[in-house]
Amino acid sequence: MPQVLEIPIFPLGTVLFPGGRLPLRIFEPRYVDMTKACIRDGSVFGVSLIRAGYEVGKPAVPCELGCTARIAEWEVPGPGLFMLQTRGETRFRILNRWAERDGLLRARVELMEPAAPQALPERFRLLGQLLRSLMDEMGEEHFPEPRPDDAAWVGCRLAELLPVTPERKQRLLELDEPLALLAAIEKELKEVH
Repeated sequence: MPQVLEIPIFPLGTVLFPGGRLPLRIFEPRYVDMTKACIRDGSVFGVSLIRAGYEVGKPAVPCELGCTARIAEWEVPGPGLFMLQTRGETRFRILNRWAERDGLLRARVELMEPAAPQALPERFRLLGQLLRSLMDEMGEEHFPEPRPDDAAWVGCRLAELLPVTPERKQRLLELDEPLALLAAIEKELKEVH
């Protein structure tokens, strides 16, 4: 039975994938309060690509599929300002959403079952090599808990790094099967080059 949670939703102009890192600068009061609550309770919030609207001001309309984020590190460089390092955990689907009086979006979400560990098939060996060379170039600190032989992990990391629009990354996030994700990335790479 899928797990259902009620979580705050942070609509952004970027897509977060499970296992990914997302640095955030938090200054709007509604998100400062959300951050304090997540730190206090050890809870997650949802990151969802903006479908309509903007990151600041009135609540934006988020895509229905997003990824939960957990705060891994934080700093408070000044009053009302948080610098966060977050980590993507689990994909979710919004069941229903509403805006609080302060403009913070909240939603009942259904957590999606994570992909079972699956060895990277020989067919996608070149994608694995591409990711390894990117890891060498960027530094392993950008890839916490690396699993370069796991199909889902390789797919998520490459999807994050693809030089495509957030909307195209969103379509990749929506793919349930790791091998379908790798095939879609292969196609995207052919179109980019």
